Amino acid sequence: MGMRHAAPAGALIAATAFLGVPAHAEAASPAAPARASSGPAAPARTGDAQVTAAGTDSAPVAPARAENGPVGGADLGRHGVIAPLGAKAPPKTAARSYVIADADTGEVLAAKDPHGRFLPASTLKTLTALTLIPKIDKKLKIRPSLNAVNQEGSAVGLVAKPLYTAEDLFKALMLVSGNDCAMALAEANGGLDKTLREMNAEAKRLQAYDTVAKTPSGLDKPGQSSSAYDLALIARAGLADRDFRRYVSLKTDKFPAPKGYYEIGNHNRLLWRYPGMIGVKNGWTTKALGSFVGAARRDGHTIIVSIMRHDGYFWDEVAKLLDWGFSARGRVTPVGRLVDPVPEAAPTPVVPAAPQVRASATPAAAAREPAGGPSPVVWYALGAVLLGGTTWLVYGLRRRRRAD
Repeated sequence: MGMRHAAPAGALIAATAFLGVPAHAEAASPAAPARASSGPAAPARTGDAQVTAAGTDSAPVAPARAENGPVGGADLGRHGVIAPLGAKAPPKTAARSYVIADADTGEVLAAKDPHGRFLPASTLKTLTALTLIPKIDKKLKIRPSLNAVNQEGSAVGLVAKPLYTAEDLFKALMLVSGNDCAMALAEANGGLDKTLREMNAEAKRLQAYDTVAKTPSGLDKPGQSSSAYDLALIARAGLADRDFRRYVSLKTDKFPAPKGYYEIGNHNRLLWRYPGMIGVKNGWTTKALGSFVGAARRDGHTIIVSIMRHDGYFWDEVAKLLDWGFSARGRVTPVGRLVDPVPEAAPTPVVPAAPQVRASATPAAAAREPAGGPSPVVWYALGAVLLGGTTWLVYGLRRRRRAD
């Protein structure tokens, strides 16, 4: 008797076990692709403090790191004269800091305290021009504000009338070192705070980590700084821009006035007397003393010289440093390099997600069942089967006993 009733019960248990197993197995998800690198780590900051973009509430920029020490090479971290071995020493200069570099190769041929941080005076206008030339349409008509017109120090003599194009202001910025032009251009770019943020971002992109812009004109302000190395970096980048190079090379130009125009002349005296002089920028304030960055080209080669903190007449000394650079290039072992800008971060590739594959008992079952297992309907059906089976067994056993 027991064997006759075990068969239905065994079949019921087997059916229950079968229904309790999920009807599909989900394929393993593919591994997520690695994110593209945002670029190499920036070289070490060599200055005394972290940089905060003026006019913002952002945290100071974390010091950049480089395995090989100061930006441009380990030797450039020294404070005295850094000259190549076995070559004639560079001419003496009263400048506290200088760099002589080959603009074509980026080789630093000689230097003195190249990463020393000093007030840049109007040589900072090189960074202003490099930052704003790509951002402001040179044909844009600009009406200077009273704030721009009344800037202290060197000025071209702006009036608060719409007489000027951006190109007029860029020319006066670089020829006569117009502080009024620097402010008018900053305002045309969306305001002083925005311009300073962008100037500091441009310095960081160039790896000019000694440079902190607090004004667009270079007027002295606490926390503002640059270095001879950074001025050479900025000048090299500027000379690669056609408009920048054209502005700094002009000896004279006509500047708009309420009644016609007047002539302005470049303050860079070497443009008038040094063979092959391209130009760039000089500066002076009572706190910064004299500073200069310039370039000259001879026989298809360009030499850059930058100096900072000179307390007297420096034009003859700069000319001698340029002469030494031309005679030394290609013949001496460089003491460092003008580094290239930080590469732009490559966009992270977007990889479409692979479709999930399921092995189903039947297409209908796969459509009904979610990824987590059988649907609640299946469990309700299973309960009904069990209840019905139990009822049938009990009823059968009672009838059997009555029959016996």
